[in-house]
Amino acid sequence: MADPVAIQDEIAVIEKRIEELQTQLKDAKARLQQSREESLASGPGAHLSPEDKMALIKVNLQEVLNPEIMDEALKKQGHLKVYWGTATTGRPHCGYFVPILKIAQFLAAGCHVKILLADIHGFLDNLKAPIELVKFRAEYYRFTITALLKAVNVPIDKLEFVLGSSYELNSDYTMDLLRLASITSEAAAKKAGAEVVKQTENAPLSGLIYPLMQALDEQYLDVDVQFGGVDQRKIFALAKDVLPKIGYKERAHLMNPMVPGLQGGKMSASDPDSKIDVLDTADAVKRKLKKAFAPPKVVEENGVLSFVEYVLLPAGALIYGSPKFVVQRRDAEPLVYTDIKQMQDDYVNDVLIPQDLKPAVTDALNKLLEPVQREFQASKEWQEIETKAYPPPPAEKKKEKKKKDKGAFHPGAARKVEAKADGHVEGVDKDKVDVGTESGEKAIEGLTLKEGEA
Repeated sequence: MADPVAIQDEIAVIEKRIEELQTQLKDAKARLQQSREESLASGPGAHLSPEDKMALIKVNLQEVLNPEIMDEALKKQGHLKVYWGTATTGRPHCGYFVPILKIAQFLAAGCHVKILLADIHGFLDNLKAPIELVKFRAEYYRFTITALLKAVNVPIDKLEFVLGSSYELNSDYTMDLLRLASITSEAAAKKAGAEVVKQTENAPLSGLIYPLMQALDEQYLDVDVQFGGVDQRKIFALAKDVLPKIGYKERAHLMNPMVPGLQGGKMSASDPDSKIDVLDTADAVKRKLKKAFAPPKVVEENGVLSFVEYVLLPAGALIYGSPKFVVQRRDAEPLVYTDIKQMQDDYVNDVLIPQDLKPAVTDALNKLLEPVQREFQASKEWQEIETKAYPPPPAEKKKEKKKKDKGAFHPGAARKVEAKADGHVEGVDKDKVDVGTESGEKAIEGLTLKEGEA
C-alpha cells in the first residue's frame, strides 16, 4: 500500500519545481521583451520622427480614438505597442489583406505588433468555431496570415503571434473578467457586441462575455493601441469605459473601414459569394469577380473598386516600391493609376468600365495570391492542419426507397401462380386459387342455366 506521507513529500517537491519554472518563465519573457525593445530601437522606423511615424500609422484609417495616448507613448518609449485580434472561425479570405497591409505600415513605423489568434472568442461567438476544432483553426490562421504578410514583402521578425487560450484561461484573467462582469450591465455588453457577435433570438450568455474579454485583452497583451475594423467601435468604447474602473489604463484605438464584399455589403467568411478564399483557384477568382457587384458609374458599395483602394494599390507600394494599378483595354491605351481618386473619377465618368476593371483586378489578385498558394502546396504541415481545421462535411445518407407492393397483376411483377394450358395452376399461391378438378366441375355446374331461367 502506498505511503501517504511519501506521496505528500513528492507533491511538495513537484510544486516547488513548478514555482521555480514559473520564475524562470517570467524571467525569460522579460528578457525577450527587452530584446524586442532594443531591436525596435534600431529596426524599421527608427529613423522616422514621431510625426512621420504617426502619419504612417494613420494612413487609410477611418477613425482614431484618443490619439494623445499614442503621442504620449511615442514620447516615452519611442514606439507603439499595437495589437490586432482575429477570431479563428471561418477560412480567412482576401479581405484579410486590408488589416495585413495596415499591419505592414505599423511595422514600417517601428511598432511592436501582436496578432491575437482569438481561439476562445471564436468558440464564444455562438459556436462559430466548435471547441474540438478551435486549436486547429488557430494554427491554420497563423499559417495563412504569415503567408499573406510574406506575399507583400513584409518582414515578420518584428511580429508576435499570441494564442488567446495561452493566457485567457489563467486565474488572474478569470478574476479580472468577473470584476468586469460585476460592473457592466447586460445592455452595455449586448450593445458592445451588436456588430461583431452573431445575434440570435435566444442568444447564449457567451455573446456577453465576448466584448468583455476583448477589452481585457488590451491589458494582458500589454499594448498602447488596439486596431480593428470600424465594426469594432462599440467594443472599443466599452474598453475605454470599463478598464479604468478596475484600475487599468485606457488605450487608443485605430479603425480601418469595412471593405464591401463582392456582392455589396460586408465581406463575410460565412458567405461564399461575398468573398474570395486565399486558396481559391485562378478560375474560381475569375468566376467570382465576374459576378461581383460593380454597376457602371457607381462607386458606393463597389467591392471591386474598394479592393483596389485598400489592397491592390497599397500592396503594389510594398511589392514594387510605389502604388500602381494598370487596367488593360482592348481598343485603347492602358489606364495607369497611382491613386484611387483618379480611378473613381474615371469610373463615374465611364472612362473606366466594369468590363475592363474586373479582368484587371482578377489578374492582379491572382498574382498576389500565387506565392500564398505556392507556399501552401509546399507545406505538408499546413495542408494537414487545413484538413483538421475544416473537415469536409459528412456525406448525407441517401434515403432508402420503400418498395411498393403493386400487386401480382402489375406488369413485371413476379408471378406467384401460373395457369397452365390444361387448366391447372402452379406456384407458391397455388392453394389459394386452385379449386381442383372436382370443385371446378361443381363450379361449372353452378353456372348452368336451369329450364325456365333463360
